[in-house]
Amino acid sequence: MRTPDDASPPRGRTPFARARARLLGVVLTAATMVPGLHGAAMLAGAGQVDITPPPGLPMYGFLERIAKHQVSTGTLDPLFARVLVLQAGDRRLALVTLDLGRTFNDAWLGRLRRAARVESRVDALVVTASHTHAGPNILDTYPDGRLPAWQEGVLDKVSGAIREAAGRLEPVRLGVGYGDACVGYNRRDVGPDGRVTMIWSNPGKAPKGPVDTTVGVVRIDRDDGSPLAILVNYACHPVVLGADNLRYSADFVGPMASAVSGAFAGNPACLFLQGAAGDINPYYAATPQGQDAAGRCAWTGRELGAEAARVAKAIETRADAEPRLDFADDIVASPWRWDPATLRDGLLRADGPLALEDHAGLLAGAPPETLELHVTTVLINRRIALVGMPGEPFVGFQVAWRSRCPAPECLFLGYTNGYFDYFPTLLAAAQGGYGAADSNTYVAVGTGERMLDRAVVRVHEMLGELGDVPRFENGAPPRRP
Repeated sequence: MRTPDDASPPRGRTPFARARARLLGVVLTAATMVPGLHGAAMLAGAGQVDITPPPGLPMYGFLERIAKHQVSTGTLDPLFARVLVLQAGDRRLALVTLDLGRTFNDAWLGRLRRAARVESRVDALVVTASHTHAGPNILDTYPDGRLPAWQEGVLDKVSGAIREAAGRLEPVRLGVGYGDACVGYNRRDVGPDGRVTMIWSNPGKAPKGPVDTTVGVVRIDRDDGSPLAILVNYACHPVVLGADNLRYSADFVGPMASAVSGAFAGNPACLFLQGAAGDINPYYAATPQGQDAAGRCAWTGRELGAEAARVAKAIETRADAEPRLDFADDIVASPWRWDPATLRDGLLRADGPLALEDHAGLLAGAPPETLELHVTTVLINRRIALVGMPGEPFVGFQVAWRSRCPAPECLFLGYTNGYFDYFPTLLAAAQGGYGAADSNTYVAVGTGERMLDRAVVRVHEMLGELGDVPRFENGAPPRRP
């Protein structure tokens, strides 16, 4: 049953906008906030680097692997960090996508920001993860207080990739289009009585919503019309490979990116922007190895990649006469949903010490009184808006963003600039179920809505629709009573 805050959205903002986007593409460019600096070209540079760690590490995402002390045995397909640097005027934005289960904690992201600022003159950094469950495990803190060598290596490689992309900036033009791909379903089945049943796999492809099948595509071309980079935005857990897989893999994101890049001469970089996938699984979720898990993973990626490539080929890109780039990094403070001591004791009773590993930074010692969550908002050319939330938002937030965002084109990014587990909608939190009313969601109910509100306000401000001083009738100051 569909509900107002979780209902599946239209494919675009309006029927007219959908038709325009699909047939012609939406003409976009990025721009600068520097006043009076018009006519300068938008610049971009892109690249990727292999971040696959050595075997022998614990893997991310499935507690049963950790409980059995299983470690990775090799690589099914490589993990990549892909980078796009945009410059308009004297402002630079770096977008980094990681084939990892989550991004790093705030301290290590801060280290990456500082390096990007000093080495590459980057003003704003957006780091987002695909959420593959076939990558190495990432913790907020480690027992010895030091980063593992493989993670140190990833931070260094990403810094280098940003530096290289910033060093080869060239004039570009942008465009956006939309498509549809049906490769997943909502794993929370709400019955007529309001009770939630979790459906962990759906190989029969039974329609189960709410789900957002929208594929958002941003194409970035060089001056000669050849694509430099293609961004693909879609919401679905990369968990086709199940807990018995012990080899590193980007899951369906790998074949998706290959399909998109391979559809164009020159193999442009394909950056996957994971959406609000908190309650969305692929049809073939957690496929056992004996049931052709690799083949089903490839099918999922090819289906999504073929649609993204089709949309990308139809997009017409142009340079804008007045490019502009705006961005904001806000912190929303959230109380705990549960009492931290009660949460810690319950985790210990249920799963033992291993259950605390992923929450060590929050529950070890004296927990913070409030949780500080980064909300990232980007507006390109006053037309294309991105919001990033630091965790696993339910798909209802993606639907709401598209309907409420004042910019013509809107993309939603989960798993961005931090990680605080699940963000259920108010309705989902009341209904319950995994990720909605258990220990995997510990930020206060309503925090996701507050983050979305913050981003909507930011875009209105960036569009110049909300001033910082009051408006007076006839330009006169208000009269005192």
